[in-house]
Amino acid sequence: MNKDLQLKYQRYAAWSGFLVMFVVGVCFFSFAKVQPPLDPNMTPDAIKQFLIDNRSGILWSIVIISFVVPLEYLFVITTSWQMNRIEGGWGLLSMTQLLTGVVAPIGFMYPLFVLATAAYRPEERSPEILQVLTDLFFFMYVGFALVFVLQVVAIGIATLADKRSKPVFPRWFGYLNFFLGVVLAPGAFIFVFKDGPLAWNGLFTFWLPSMAYLIWKVATPILLLKAVKSEAEEVKEVAEPALA
Repeated sequence: MNKDLQLKYQRYAAWSGFLVMFVVGVCFFSFAKVQPPLDPNMTPDAIKQFLIDNRSGILWSIVIISFVVPLEYLFVITTSWQMNRIEGGWGLLSMTQLLTGVVAPIGFMYPLFVLATAAYRPEERSPEILQVLTDLFFFMYVGFALVFVLQVVAIGIATLADKRSKPVFPRWFGYLNFFLGVVLAPGAFIFVFKDGPLAWNGLFTFWLPSMAYLIWKVATPILLLKAVKSEAEEVKEVAEPALA
């Protein structure tokens, strides 16, 4: 494939991860109303009524999200490719980012299946069954963020390991990835807390990670576009002596 076309595809792919986050955020906050997460202490009857009242919003949100979630693969692959440039080929860090990133769409879709099951016919289900399904949804959706700790740490290490005069990513991006990894880690505690900052709707398990993730998801596409531009310049520098 023509190198210019490859670079063009990378530019398109750079924004796909942000697009996924934006669509999921709008759907879950505005239509499905499952973000912020429901109170873990919500009664079974209240959960059933919530699902009945928001059935259409939940199910149509899942339909919309299902169409955009696969675009996350483009974002993941482009990020891995730019890390590939840092390592001079596929190495431990770029492959770690790729494999953990590939899990991301699954991390979106499997919780959606559970939520769809709960909202599909809530009027026919017992409140206790619906409570189990919503518990499982939030455990998967919020708790799954732990997978990405390894991913962002790999990106951070690669960023700081880049010693070239024109690095692929700026050094501050490495520290941003480490910070995101730290704030994602408390998600492990949602399985034992029902109240407070470590519950699945808490400050340290939902709000702070969500804010950090938002910053990361905005910054990363912008930096990927700059990285693609620098790759294009490198290709041009190599090509010019050959033509001469």
